[in-house]
Amino acid sequence: MKKLVFVFFLVAGLGYSQKLTKNKKAVMASVEKHKAELIKISDSIWALAETAFEEHASSKILADYAEAQGMTVERGVAGMPTAFTATYGSGKPVISVLGEFDALPGISQKALPTKEPLHEGAAGHGCGHNMFGAAALGSAVAIKELIEAGKVKGTVKFLGTPSEEKFFGKIWMVRDGLWDDVDVNISWHPSASIKADVQSSLALVDFKVEFFGQAAHASADPWNGRSASDALELYTTGINYYREHVKPTVRIHYHIQDGGQVVNVVPDYSRLWVRVRDTKRSGMMPVYERIKAMAEGAAIMANVDYKISLISGIYEVLPNRSGGAVMQKNLELLGGITYTPEEIAFGKKIQEVTGKPQIGMNSTISPLEETREHPGGGSTDVGDVSWNVANINLGVTTAPADTPWHSWAVVACGGMSIGHKGMVYAAKAMGMTMVDLFENPKTVQEIKAEYLERKGDEVYKAIVPDGPPPIDGE
Repeated sequence: MKKLVFVFFLVAGLGYSQKLTKNKKAVMASVEKHKAELIKISDSIWALAETAFEEHASSKILADYAEAQGMTVERGVAGMPTAFTATYGSGKPVISVLGEFDALPGISQKALPTKEPLHEGAAGHGCGHNMFGAAALGSAVAIKELIEAGKVKGTVKFLGTPSEEKFFGKIWMVRDGLWDDVDVNISWHPSASIKADVQSSLALVDFKVEFFGQAAHASADPWNGRSASDALELYTTGINYYREHVKPTVRIHYHIQDGGQVVNVVPDYSRLWVRVRDTKRSGMMPVYERIKAMAEGAAIMANVDYKISLISGIYEVLPNRSGGAVMQKNLELLGGITYTPEEIAFGKKIQEVTGKPQIGMNSTISPLEETREHPGGGSTDVGDVSWNVANINLGVTTAPADTPWHSWAVVACGGMSIGHKGMVYAAKAMGMTMVDLFENPKTVQEIKAEYLERKGDEVYKAIVPDGPPPIDGE
């Protein structure tokens, strides 16, 4: 690891003076010029709130805008109708930026600081992906304009990536080689703080377990039945007992999708979705194998048949401190975000309603953190991208401190000015960082060198079943 530390300090000391260059000023001006359009895009996607692989209108809004700005758009890539790429320029370096746009079911919310659905029972952008895609595209357009003006040379590539919340669409895009020609990738995510993100995430695997029994009358002749529901209950009981005997880094979840239809029939079918996570793929896989074996045990006890189907799985993010140092310099150039009294009051009201300290938004730049070996948190298919190309991550404040994520509170902020400010800020930060990559080939090489060293001898193997993406999956 000594070499990695050396690379980091070398990159940090390459002479990124704390001043705005002409090209970085041009990026900021471009984002400001397109600001109203980017907010409109974000708000339109926010209102649509389309979920995994259903993001047809949201994807079209982004792809149409990229095309209108003169980028070359390819739609329906990697076997997914809502996935697309938008490119401009030629030659090296090739710098890509990610855009997401899928929503979460059941958390519809108006742009208000108290819980009130926009459409009862509908989806909502509780992870801020309406802002994610809009900001990333805004940064790509800013770089496109620099290339067009002859200020930088190379290729910028925006990738519209669907279904991050459920099936992890980027896995199939990686499988189809959409990052094979890319030198460095940049991604951001809405957050409750502003930071160059140099932490990893949790690896994850999703699979479906089905049990098949024999139906019978639950009172007249239950002895003629073999209950698939019994097997399901035995299985989940086993999973819950197993939780005591896994490492603290492991997380296990399940969702019962079908436990039987009526009370007076011995169910002949049951189904649940199971998810296993760990901070490392190497730690996750043995737990995955153990929990699969437990399904057989449950089936034996209930005297039923069973079937396990892999849905998909993702790697942990491979951090890049060299790239993080470049991003950090640009955050410091931009400074923090300034909020109005009304926005601060909005944020504090959300904190009050959700039982959090009423401290408002975190508007300052976080220092570059030490990279932890076993971070907590969630999972993202950006991890698979990061095992195939050097990747720089960014988080930007779009909601009050301590806001429950994947909740109505994040949806509320994403549809008003708190979210808009974070989105615009992210577009500028990513665009300015891309300027550094286009202007400094040595920086690109050092970021790539760290990526290769962290990856080591690991041979990437996508955790996906054979065949096309599960466009019509449950």
